Amino acid sequence: MTYNNKPNPDDRSDNVEKLQAMVHNTIENMEAAEESLRFTDSETQRQEIEAKNERRRESIASFRSEIKDEAHDSQQ
Repeated sequence: MTYNNKPNPDDRSDNVEKLQAMVHNTIENMEAAEESLRFTDSETQRQEIEAKNERRRESIASFRSEIKDEAHDSQQ
């Protein structure tokens, strides 16, 4: 059995689009979680959802920063 140990080429041509899709999906997940808050009476669940959405906000900020970097790099 032979193995191909050649690394895959580094193709970043669609990174901005992928990152934008990740931002969009994360925002949708946040909105769904916010909606679910209306239906929960458990303070524990409420705190978990709010903590998770805070982490999502941080992720979105990171994604947007990375989008700027990728867009800048692709223009050079």
